[in-house]
Amino acid sequence: MKIYTRTGDEGLTSVIGARVVKDDVRVEAYGTIDELNSIVGQAVAVIARDNAGEWDDLLQQLLTIQHELFDCGSDLSYAKLDPAKMKVNSEMVTQLEAWIDEYEAQTPPITRFILPGGSEQAAIVHLCRTVCRRAERRVVTLAAEQPSPEPVRQYLNRLSDYFFTVARVANARQGIQDVEYERGAHVFGRRT
Repeated sequence: MKIYTRTGDEGLTSVIGARVVKDDVRVEAYGTIDELNSIVGQAVAVIARDNAGEWDDLLQQLLTIQHELFDCGSDLSYAKLDPAKMKVNSEMVTQLEAWIDEYEAQTPPITRFILPGGSEQAAIVHLCRTVCRRAERRVVTLAAEQPSPEPVRQYLNRLSDYFFTVARVANARQGIQDVEYERGAHVFGRRT
């Protein structure tokens, strides 16, 4: 099978059930999810490079997330929704919430906005978070214009929270403090 088909040379591409322009809002949405998946792959490479077992939990979760991001793209690729073929579900969102709760317990209380960065691991996960937010915005735009599966939007919303928490855990596990936004007020309540 050849990797090139020449079918897109005129600026069109296929989604399941239609031919659309390559900058169609649906293509933009799942294309941004594909971009996010690539950055998650880069995060896996960065985190695995120095792993001596302390990152095994995170690496396994990120691999799961990469598969789930493919599921998100698959669900968005249908021009007409077919609930029987959708892969993203509420259990995936619930799993992200459980991971967030577990990791949040490993981080110091937060009272201010924090700057992305700290360790290399945290910095790349913050990049995942920001691209995830962009993917979510693209899915919201799609939903306003065309049918789209709601669980994908919910999943992306929770996934960005997961990335935020994991970035903080990456710093905490290495004894690196998050850098607070110094001109910001105390906007978060203290955890109990």
